[in-house]
Amino acid sequence: MQSNLVMFPIVEVVKPGTQVKEKDVTQYDCAEQQFIKLLATEDLDNNLDQQAAIVSDFEQVVSTAIHAAYENDSPDKLAHRFLQRLLYRINRLNLFWYDDLRHYTNERSLYLSSCRNQIEAAWQKWELAQVNVAALKKLDVKQALTDRANADLDPPLSSASRYIREEMSEPGYRHLLAIGSFDGLVEGSRLSRILGGTANEVQCTLVRVLLEEYGNGRLSRKHSTFFAQMLAEFGMNTKPEAYFDLVPWEVLACANHNFLLTERRRYYLRYSGGLTYFEVAGPAAYRNYLAAAQRLRLSNAAMGYWELHIKEDERHGRWMLDDVALPLAERYPDDAWELVLGYDQEKLMSDRAAEAVVCSIRKAEQIN
Repeated sequence: MQSNLVMFPIVEVVKPGTQVKEKDVTQYDCAEQQFIKLLATEDLDNNLDQQAAIVSDFEQVVSTAIHAAYENDSPDKLAHRFLQRLLYRINRLNLFWYDDLRHYTNERSLYLSSCRNQIEAAWQKWELAQVNVAALKKLDVKQALTDRANADLDPPLSSASRYIREEMSEPGYRHLLAIGSFDGLVEGSRLSRILGGTANEVQCTLVRVLLEEYGNGRLSRKHSTFFAQMLAEFGMNTKPEAYFDLVPWEVLACANHNFLLTERRRYYLRYSGGLTYFEVAGPAAYRNYLAAAQRLRLSNAAMGYWELHIKEDERHGRWMLDDVALPLAERYPDDAWELVLGYDQEKLMSDRAAEAVVCSIRKAEQIN
């Protein structure tokens, strides 16, 4: 059984002066293909012995990649990419894609869980090392969240934002849509994973956010429909994950981080803090994309998703701060600092992803 991911040629952006070793690309590529075979193995856990050679080779490459990505003074970009792609292939099994049911045969596999846990443990340790957790624990959480939200509502334009607004070409815009479709065509899906449980005001606010993302139950109004319309305007592929191979590891890391937080109830506060940043800061980013589309004189259909989000996410941002984050800070005073951790990590990872996307756009424009 083949994977249901649509594969496209790999476009890898490498910093100037960085040499890509052909053997590394081949090694990681081969290991990922081995992993795809394992994913498709019927009853994987009970048939590992029959795949012993593949499993051994794959696990060796994973160990090498973990060291190269997270335990090295000079992190390996290709190792990051390989590991985040593996994580995503496992994590996506938590969502239903309306495809061949056999694709989910190993969704509860203990072996896949062990692979995910091994990578996540090293990756999350590396991510947390970039945040001053001790300082966050000393904050006045409600004030810290309010101050951060106020600052991120309308931040100064970064160099990447100016490039998108003032320089990005139409081919660059299409490349932006291709990468953006990775999240835009399944938007809100991970949020659905945390909504179950005891009824309360926080839960109901999150449901309201999800309902608006899903067009209040009307496919024609669902946000992903507007994104698909932007793609269709350029004759691009509207199938989810169609441009998976264009997605930088930094963007994959954001998706995988959210999968982790939504699948672990213990990380509820971290996810809520991260979603607060996402909704608060979203309109500023969407205004950049809208400005670019207007400068390029594109059709309304080619920018409709951005206009919708600017309007709705401004409202969602207020809801998330006032009706989710701040009430949770009161309810969990001893753990409330985790809301700020989630907020700060989402900002850090989103900024990193945005820079990677712009680098990828510039590379694509050079090719065109």
